[in-house]
Parts: sequence; C-alpha cells; structure tokens
Amino acid sequence: MHRERERCRAGERIGRGRSAMGGLWWHRSLRPRYFTLGTAALAAMSAGLLVSKSDVSMDGALEVGVVAGQGVVRSSRAIYVFAANSLDYKYSLQLYDNKSEEYFEARSQAHLRAAERILKLCKANRGFYIKAGQFLASLQHMPKEYVATLSVLQDQAQPCSFKIINRLLMEEFGTHMHDMFKEFDERPIAAASLAQVHHAILKDGREVAVKVQYPRLHQQFKIDISTMTVLSKVVGWLFSDYQFEWIVPEFKKTLLRELDFEQEAKNAERTAKNFQQNVTVKIPQVFWDMTTKRILTMQFMRGCKVDDIECLEKAGIDPLKVARILVEVFAEMIFSHGFVHGDPHPGNILIQQHADQKGGPFSLVLLDHGLYRELDEGFRSDFCQLWKALILLDPIEMRRAGESLGAGKHYKYLPVIFIGRTLDSTSGLGKGMSAEERKKLREEVRRFTMGDISQFLEGLSLDFLSILRIDGLLRSITSKLGAEPRMRLMVNAKYAVTGLALQQKKWHEHQWQKWICSAKAQLGYVNLLLRLQILELNFKLRELYGSFLRILHSIQNVLEMHISSIYSYLLP
Repeated sequence: MHRERERCRAGERIGRGRSAMGGLWWHRSLRPRYFTLGTAALAAMSAGLLVSKSDVSMDGALEVGVVAGQGVVRSSRAIYVFAANSLDYKYSLQLYDNKSEEYFEARSQAHLRAAERILKLCKANRGFYIKAGQFLASLQHMPKEYVATLSVLQDQAQPCSFKIINRLLMEEFGTHMHDMFKEFDERPIAAASLAQVHHAILKDGREVAVKVQYPRLHQQFKIDISTMTVLSKVVGWLFSDYQFEWIVPEFKKTLLRELDFEQEAKNAERTAKNFQQNVTVKIPQVFWDMTTKRILTMQFMRGCKVDDIECLEKAGIDPLKVARILVEVFAEMIFSHGFVHGDPHPGNILIQQHADQKGGPFSLVLLDHGLYRELDEGFRSDFCQLWKALILLDPIEMRRAGESLGAGKHYKYLPVIFIGRTLDSTSGLGKGMSAEERKKLREEVRRFTMGDISQFLEGLSLDFLSILRIDGLLRSITSKLGAEPRMRLMVNAKYAVTGLALQQKKWHEHQWQKWICSAKAQLGYVNLLLRLQILELNFKLRELYGSFLRILHSIQNVLEMHISSIYSYLLP
C-alpha cells in the first residue's frame, strides 16, 4: 500500500508538470552527490579564474575581474541546471516500469522540464551557451522535447552597443573608422550569438558588410568549454546511459573555427572557386585589407530570404525552382566537393534577382562561411553508396554502407532519417509511410532509451552528424517552399552517382579517361532512373492489385448479401 501511495504521489507531481526539484525527497537525494557536484563547481570556477589570470597583461586588471566574475556566475548557473536535470531524471522515473505507458509519459515530461531549464540557462548566459543550445536543437535525433524547446534559440541575439564595436574597430585597425569608411551604419543589420553585422560604404563608394566579433569571447570560451567538459564527464559517470562527452570536443572545434574570421574568409573564397563554373551561385567578395581574426569585411549583398515566399513571388521567382537549386547546390557540396557549408539556415541564404528583371533568372547567395565541414574522402564515397542504396532500397548495400558510416545495428533506420520510409515500406518513393507503418515505427522509437540515442549518435562519424544537421535544415526550407520530398531524393541520387564517378576520375591522368568516367556517370544515373521506374511500376501494380482485390471483396459481399436475401425470401 505504501509503495502504491508513493507511485500515485509521483504520478500527480509529474501530471501537474512541476519541476521535480520540489519536495523533501529531492533535498535528501542531493546529499550523496555533494562531493561530485562540488568538485564540478570548483573545477569550472577555477578554470574561469585561471584563464582570466593568464590574460592580465593583455586586457588589464579591470577586464580580468569582469571576466572572472562572469565566469563564476555563468558556471554556477550551469552547475545548478546540471544538478536539477540529473536528479530529475534519476528520481522522477525510478517508480515506473520502463516499458509501461506511465514511464514513457513521465520520461517525456522529464525531457521537457530539462529542456526548459537548459533554455533558461542559454538565455541567461548567452554567447557560447546560445550556440550550444542551437547545436543541440540541430541534432534532429535528440528527443523531440529538446529539439522543439531549444529551436527558439535560432532567433536569440542581443547586439552590443556601438561604443564597444567602435572601440574594437580601433583596436584591430589602429585608426578611426571614419578614415576607412565613407559611411558606417551604427545600427546592426544582423546580430548573432558571436558577432553582429553593420552596413558600411567604402571611400570609393562600394557597399560592404562588416562583421564584428563581440569582445572577450576568447576568454569566455575557455571558461565555458571547461565547465561543459567537466559537467559532461560527471553526467557520464552518474548515468551510464547518458554518454555525451564526445559532443563537447566537437563543439569546441566548431567554435574555434567560427571565432577565426580570417578562416571564414578563406572558406568563402574556396567555395567561390568550387562554384566558379556555376553562374547561379554567388559568394560575397572578401576585402582582405579590412579583415582580421575578429573583423570580416565582405561585399554587401541584397536579396530575398530563401524562405520568404511573399518576397519571392513579388519578384516573380518560382519558390519550387528556388527549392530545387538550393538542394542541387548543397548536393554538389556534399557528394562532389566534400567541402560543405555547415549552417544553411534561412538567414544565411539570399535569392538575388538579375538586373531587376521580374520573373527572370536569379542567383543563390551564400552568406556566413564560418562553419564548414571538410568531409573525409572515405565518408564521401560511403555516403554516395548509401544514397544509391536508399533510392533502390537495396538492403545489402545499405547495411554495408551504414556500418561503414558507424550506424551499426541502427542502419535500418537510415531510410527513415533520409527518405522518410522504412526498409520494408510498400509506398512509392517520396510518398511517405502508411498509417500502419508509422504506427509500427512510432512504437519502436518510443522504446528507445537515452542510452540507445547516445550509442547511435556516438557511433556516427562527425561528418555524418554534420550532414544530418545540414539535411534537416534544408528539408525545413524546401518544405516551406512547397517542394515535394521526391525532388530532394532524386537530386541527391543524381549527385551521389556523379560523386562516385568523380572518385574514379581522380585516379586517371589522361583526359580521354576522364571523359569516359563522366560518360559512365551519366549512364549510371540513367540506369538508376530506369531501375527506379521499374520499382515505382512495381509499387503501382501492387496498389492496383490491392485495389482490385478490395473491389472483388466488395462485390463478393454484395452478392452474398443479395443471395442471402433471396434465400430468406424463397424459404421463409
């Protein structure tokens, strides 16, 4: 009876959606963890103080004090959220059978509470925490409660005062901005978690966009990464199912690249070179004499935001054409170049009309080149093979490619992730799953533990995780533009076949051998299309056969009903 009453009380607490931090049982449960959490706090705060101390000669004693103080406050907030979430998961779920409906509901509520705490932490600490929250939200295979809650961070940006920006310009260039620019708009045209962008006009009249990094980011970076590293290790120690230590080193590498604006400029120029034969793609020009590691000056570009349908239609541009070109550009990056823009959210992509010709040709402008991924050649090849297998529903090749990419036993879910159907689906390409298939899949997925998700994500290569994020962002845009899923699948299939041919092309020295490889790529794509059409025909014949059987069954029922009526009439 006592156990039953405790179960009911716990259920009532969860049902009301309260944070599990309330209640004496939480207070008692904290005691065994004091030493662990205290160690984590001390490590994180010490990291902040040591880092700040190392920068005394550069920034002065006052700035050291500010950074150190902020480090203590930011780390304390992070540790509080860590403790709350850890204890919430541990004690709010312990009274339930982990295969029961009550457990799944309680776990969903725990996910939601944890995500809301992390959201508050990110908004309070800002900077790298906003970036970390965006990173988690972009992992589409995290629990949906995390993705939905943290996705609001994409629009969280608080610009710095112009006084601070002006001082940073003086520090970097050693001269007043009026000596460099004819005009400089004090109000930023865009603000993100690490930098803000101002419109300016050079002395010669050319328009530029000046991206300025927020001050003290490098010091904050060291403190925040130290805190995240310690806490991720403690989470892994306390909860064996929650092994997410691998996220922090990857996040650290990503941020270090984004903090170097000179590297961003090099990324932009490399991408421009990759697309020099493609007149549809535009990359802003870099002004190297006004670019440093903390300030980036590039050509100012105008255009419609890629998902602004009203703006596109007003310019006479077909949103479906935009969707196709967008998918083609990123497919070429992934399958052919192996050098991919890692942050294709709508704010980083413009559609620019040519010479104000309404309804005429347009260009796709790529902005913000700070986050790129250079794919391993082996990964690129395996990923091409995977897409070919996905389109043809080849389970043997899919398993081989999936295991090479680190999916392991979860390879069977790759078709769901990329083409929206199960391996044994009976629906046509791009048609989605039947209601029965969705129900079956939902039952499988809901029984995944955090350990399963952790194991799946940790097994994948970092290249694969980056592509998953990019694919999710692109699908969101193309869906808003009204494109059919089949379009994206066919474009990716085409470039996957081309990517395989390019790999062979690199091995040949003579031009005639390269021509043969190109011809093979075209033939390979035609062969893929033919095989796909045969598969589609097979699916349609199955549907027709099923419809035919249903009609026969209906006729049989009607005949049986009439025969029964006649029989009852003749033999009352």
